[in-house]
Amino acid sequence: MKTHIISTGGTIEGLDYENLNQKQTNTVAIEDILSNAKITSAYSIDKILNKDSRFINDDDRELIAKTINSSDSDKILLTHGTVTMAETAKFLGRLKIKKTIVLTGAFVLGTKKNSDAPFNLGFALSALQFLEPGVYIAMNGTVFNWDNVRKNNQHNRFETI
Repeated sequence: MKTHIISTGGTIEGLDYENLNQKQTNTVAIEDILSNAKITSAYSIDKILNKDSRFINDDDRELIAKTINSSDSDKILLTHGTVTMAETAKFLGRLKIKKTIVLTGAFVLGTKKNSDAPFNLGFALSALQFLEPGVYIAMNGTVFNWDNVRKNNQHNRFETI
């Protein structure tokens, strides 16, 4: 079955939110990262938002859930900014959607040489193939359940609660 990738913006796509007064445009595409990694499994990509996750609200989360529910795929990869990724995972987890949903993103801009974006994207795609239905965050080599994760802003990482 084809994986459905849903993109919402964020650092993984090279969006730099340090200067919020400047208009942001994507500088790297998820499709480019996957192509460079020579991904051969079937996938489709839909970009539904282009937001810094600090500004993702429950209306946006409803749109994400609607997009997931209307997808023909049972495997959903959601790219999302890290600031509110755990909140979106909790929102989706409470809905008990009968699909496997993995959220991932990046701490370092997707355009930077030392970005974690390519690894996180590949790791999340791989994890998606083996996980049971539910909602997860896959970041930096670790998979977290939606109801047992938080972002540690001091150390800039996700961790188990």
